[in-house]
Amino acid sequence: MLSKKTIVGLLVVTFTLLIANYVLTPGKLFADDSTKVETVQKTQTETHKLDAEEAEHELGRELPLWSTIPFVGILLSIALFPLIAPRFWHHHYPKVSAFWALLFAIPFLIVYKSIALEGILHTYLVDYIPFIILLWGLFTISGGIYLKGTMKGSPPVNLLLILIGALLASWIGTTGAAMVMIRPVLRANKHRKHKAHIVLFFIALVANIGGCLTPLGDPPLFLGFLHGVDFFWTLHLVPEMSFVAGVLLVVFFIMDSYYYKTDKKYMPKEENPAPIKIEGAFNFL
Repeated sequence: MLSKKTIVGLLVVTFTLLIANYVLTPGKLFADDSTKVETVQKTQTETHKLDAEEAEHELGRELPLWSTIPFVGILLSIALFPLIAPRFWHHHYPKVSAFWALLFAIPFLIVYKSIALEGILHTYLVDYIPFIILLWGLFTISGGIYLKGTMKGSPPVNLLLILIGALLASWIGTTGAAMVMIRPVLRANKHRKHKAHIVLFFIALVANIGGCLTPLGDPPLFLGFLHGVDFFWTLHLVPEMSFVAGVLLVVFFIMDSYYYKTDKKYMPKEENPAPIKIEGAFNFL
C-alpha cells in the first residue's frame, strides 16, 4: 500500500507537470487565451449555420494538449490503484475521481468561462444523468431476477447458459445479464476442477459481445442513441455478432468438453436435484 507521503508526492509531480506544460507552451494556453475565447465566441456568433455538434467540434480543436492529462490520470487510477493501493482506492476512490475531474474543470472554466459551463452542463444533463438512470434501472430489474435449481456443469449445459446470457445482454444490458447468469453458471460448475475458462468465455460473450445489438446492451451504444443514432440501427450487427459469438461458442464447447473428461470424477451425483425455476420473471417485461 502506498504511504501518504508517496500519494502526496504523486500529486505534487502531477501539478508540477501541469505547471511546466503551461510555462513551456504559453502560446497554447494563457498567453493566447483571450484570442482563443474570442475565436470560439466569434465562430458561434457569426456562423449561425453551425449546429450544436459542430460548435463542440470547434471547441475541441481549440483545447490544448494538457486537457487530456486528467482523462489519462483517471484511467490510470482505475487501472493501477486497485493493484498497487487497494485499501486506499477502496476508501478514497470518490476523492480521486473528484480530483481528476476538478483538475480539468477548473482551468477549463477559467479559460473558456460560459462556453465551458455550457459544455459541462450539457454533458451532465444530456449524457451523464440519462446514462446513470439507465444503469440504475437495469441493475434494479436484474437484481429482481433469480434462476434457481440444480444444474450439472456439463459442456451442453454451460453452452446453453452462456448463449442465453449473450442473448439477454442486449435486452437487460451486459451487466444485468452477467448478474442474472453468473450465479447459475458458478453453481453448476462448483465441483469442477477446471473452470477458469468458463468464466473467461462468459465475460467475453455475455459481458461484451452479447450487448452489441441494442443501446440497452452497452453504454457507448446508449450514448450514440442519445446523440441521434437510431435505436434499432445496431441490429445491422446481427451477422457480425452471430459469426463472432458462434466461433467463440464452438471453441468454448471443444475446450470445455476436453476438461470435462477429467472433471467428471470430481463431480458427485446429485441425490435430490431441485427443479429449475425463475423468480421475478416479470422483470423481463
